[in-house]
Amino acid sequence: MVTEGQDRVAALQARNAELQRLLETARQSLGEMREKLAEASAPPQTFATFVQWSGEHADVISGGRRLRVAVLPGVPRDLTPGDEVLMNAMSVVVGVAEAEKVGQSALVREVLDDDRVLVVARGEDERVVMLTGGDARQRLTEGDTVIIDARTGFATERVDRTGVEALLLEEVPDVDFDSIGGLTAQIERIRDAIELPLRHPDLYREHRLNPPRGLLLYGPPGCGKTLIAKAVAHSLADAVGADRSYFLSVKGPELLNKYVGETERYIRTIFERARAKAHSGAPVVVFFDEMEALFRSRGTGVSSDMETTIVPQLLTELDGVEQLGNVIVIGASNREDMIDPAILRPGRLDVKIEISRPDAASARDIFSKYLTADLPLSASAMERGRGDAQAAVRELAEHAVDRLYADPANKAHMSGALVRNVVDRAKTLAIKSVITGGERGITAEHLERACEQELAEARAVAASTLREG
Repeated sequence: MVTEGQDRVAALQARNAELQRLLETARQSLGEMREKLAEASAPPQTFATFVQWSGEHADVISGGRRLRVAVLPGVPRDLTPGDEVLMNAMSVVVGVAEAEKVGQSALVREVLDDDRVLVVARGEDERVVMLTGGDARQRLTEGDTVIIDARTGFATERVDRTGVEALLLEEVPDVDFDSIGGLTAQIERIRDAIELPLRHPDLYREHRLNPPRGLLLYGPPGCGKTLIAKAVAHSLADAVGADRSYFLSVKGPELLNKYVGETERYIRTIFERARAKAHSGAPVVVFFDEMEALFRSRGTGVSSDMETTIVPQLLTELDGVEQLGNVIVIGASNREDMIDPAILRPGRLDVKIEISRPDAASARDIFSKYLTADLPLSASAMERGRGDAQAAVRELAEHAVDRLYADPANKAHMSGALVRNVVDRAKTLAIKSVITGGERGITAEHLERACEQELAEARAVAASTLREG
């Protein structure tokens, strides 16, 4: 009997413990359901942008309004301008939210100080916006693209527009006019057209003479059109006394896009970038290479007639550049006859300069830029120069020019690029000679062999082009 009673007591105790456990579980589930019900019935929280601390309160922007609100004790005090916060129904900051990754794009026209930038969006709509403490501050310069929140006035992030940036080569040119040979007359005319208005603006105003806004360099390939454009950008910085200049090189054929309106958008972006750079006072050169590939004469029926919209877009931008005295548009073309006449009329690309093939005197000048006295010269070359390195390189250059122009028909193949290749080939032959145990230094024979090889390749290319034509 005693044992049976003890077993019954133990069973009742176990049952009681199980009931207590079930009761505790039910109590916890009920508490969780109450919490979820409270959360579900709670009013929505509002997103706001933090501006600054004001004592124990915070200044925020919500729905386009600037408010000074209370902050719960648990909210971090390391908030920076531009951070997203959450407010409850009583307009009290209760937490921190993740920032938005979307917004309106704008182009930085000027960096005003460490906290503010002047941007342009939607055409020419300028406004000053604040920088957040994040990525937008990192190396932000004129011409960069940023995401702005028009409601709060903050620039939240810097973005790379790869679709356009890939078409632009922005650099600080290190080429000056002294490093270009054989184009003295053309360089003088270019400097008169571009540098004189910048160096003597009072005289131009006195004579009521408007400076040219652009120029066209035309002629055979390899004769120095791109070098001249870079030298213009380099010299403009000296003319206006700026610390630097910008050379925006546009890869012409890559600007074409099969989607309607994309090429026009690229052109607008290029000139937006130029205006943003020029706004700081730095001179800007916008260089269009292979211009005939983009801006053919309208109505010719040669292509798909894309130029009927591309050419007017360029004309609009060229007319807008007139308001900026430190932006120069330079076009280069091998077929200037294919460019739309409206682009070449006075007031746009009104200065037209032919970059022709070099004659013998110009070739000597070009040789002097690449075949210099500081190069290793052979003993035989120094002997021809009577021990003077300067005289030796002049003799070598004269020998090469005589070989290149021995046949008058060779002038049809001559270019500055060919002359440079001759010098490079001669250097390669001199290096191979040293490796094989021959005489050290450049010889007249090296230059002569280089001339023969370059002329042979030029003739082969010309013959191939003639057969295909």
